[in-house]
Amino acid sequence: MDETQIDRAAMGRLAKALEFVRGVDDPTTVALRKAAETGTARDIKAARTLFLRLKSSDRRAALAMIED
Repeated sequence: MDETQIDRAAMGRLAKALEFVRGVDDPTTVALRKAAETGTARDIKAARTLFLRLKSSDRRAALAMIED
């Protein structure tokens, strides 16, 4: 089963949304910013893992903020 790929621009927008929801220094925010900058598979996997560990309300809030 393939994992869905998120483009770097979307990760950057998600990081900005999480800055508002969780704060600038939150580990998930930092990981998403780094993944958006580097685009390496390792950074993306780490950011995805941390994002999925967030409370569902925080995930939903961040995703709602980046809806187009």
